[in-house]
Amino acid sequence: MKTDLILKENERIDDLQIRGLKIIQNPDLFCFGIDAVLLSYYARAAKGDKVMDLCCGNGAIPILMSAKTGAKSFTGLEIQEESADLARRSVELNGLDDRISIVQGDLKDAIDMFGGSSFDVLTVNPPYMTEHHGLVNPHEAKAIARHELLCSLEDVIAASSGLLKPQGLFFMVHRPHRLVDVFVLMRHYGIEPKRIRMVHPYADKEPNMVLIEGARGGRPNLVTDPPLVVYKDKNVYTDEIYSIYSNA
Repeated sequence: MKTDLILKENERIDDLQIRGLKIIQNPDLFCFGIDAVLLSYYARAAKGDKVMDLCCGNGAIPILMSAKTGAKSFTGLEIQEESADLARRSVELNGLDDRISIVQGDLKDAIDMFGGSSFDVLTVNPPYMTEHHGLVNPHEAKAIARHELLCSLEDVIAASSGLLKPQGLFFMVHRPHRLVDVFVLMRHYGIEPKRIRMVHPYADKEPNMVLIEGARGGRPNLVTDPPLVVYKDKNVYTDEIYSIYSNA
């Protein structure tokens, strides 16, 4: 691990709590949250797989997945230059340059950039809100991360389908209220929904996230996994969440 890396203004290094991995974050941009951790746990990649992470932010998902899978390589695509720079330096900090590459660019150009049917697995933690849904953060970087300002849900799923090999696996985290939109677009672009898991903040509360697995060209057969509950009491994680964090 590189130790002489110089942090920029407002940056900090956070411990990812797995295999000594760390990540550089800047609260003025968009720090990763539990949704990224849950997606990295939910996604699967076999030994030798090539993995693409769209909307990669500061690189949390490929860095976490590098610790838990035998995938050959990870590519993170991020449109915001500052976030891509954070991700590149986090990869360098962890000495993962040989497995993870970060590319700054627009996912709408991804097929031209990387070639069609190039990846075995694709993960994405996209902006959740449409351009006109909810309050848009006045800070541009955070607004882009949360709202579909630079890409739509359709853009994300179209790019995912084009990048995946036939039978390649697709993993996404999103909001339950967008699930119908997600399924309609997945089928339209040839990614069959295969598995979902609802994430509830508390056992007696409505879900506020959903983990989704699909397969490009897969056969219809949707499995609903048991609910995942985040907190058993105020600010106290459930045992499963503690386990996920320790094995993310």
